[in-house]
Amino acid sequence: MKIFGHEWIESEHFYEVKEQSEIAKTPANALLKLASLNDSLTLAKYCHSNGLRYAIEIQTIEEAIFANILGATYLLSSKKLAKELMPIAQNYLFDTQVLAYIKKDEIEEMAKAGVDGVVIVYR
Repeated sequence: MKIFGHEWIESEHFYEVKEQSEIAKTPANALLKLASLNDSLTLAKYCHSNGLRYAIEIQTIEEAIFANILGATYLLSSKKLAKELMPIAQNYLFDTQVLAYIKKDEIEEMAKAGVDGVVIVYR
């Protein structure tokens, strides 16, 4: 399981980008973070065609399927959607990993559900 944002471990940083021009301002091999597929389709296609690693926020299983086809490294979703998505991702052998936004005390729940990873959200 991958864990992003927990104070006990170092984790890779997401670089949020909204436009192609912002990519040049990120470090080499940066993990880009894109908004929803509806808002970032052109950017996702650019990342895919240029071999760039990116995470994208999804709201539906259909968006997850398209994001996987478009070469996303990670899907960022609610924990409920992540649990629903995992069997589909495993059945279709997604290359993309599913990450759930969670609170710090929900790691065990996501591990038991077989979710690929989590992003800790402090609110």
